[in-house]
Amino acid sequence: MANLVDQIEKENMKESFPEFNIGDTVRVGVRIKEGDKERIQGFEGVVIARKNGGVRETFTVRKISNGVGVERTFPCHSPLVASVDVVRKGKPRRAKLYYVRALTGKAAKIKSAENK
Repeated sequence: MANLVDQIEKENMKESFPEFNIGDTVRVGVRIKEGDKERIQGFEGVVIARKNGGVRETFTVRKISNGVGVERTFPCHSPLVASVDVVRKGKPRRAKLYYVRALTGKAAKIKSAENK
């Protein structure tokens, strides 16, 4: 039974998925369907969490929009996720960055990996 589940999961996984970690600023291209048209909408923010593994893997991206914090959780292997581009590498000191929710402005900034 487990082999059957593994086989189905392998079929639904994307072959190539970009390498990014928690703390990185990413731009996610999401496929949006409006009537009979389809377009790709960008969602740019900081990755604050990655969960699970395999076909069930998800990542949460947080951004500030008009002074309000917005978080979206994306399944890594979903066909609705068109692209994930790493804009900036971060160097966090935690595995999950949920504490960023309580911070605003400069305090919410994650240290850059380039400036060690």
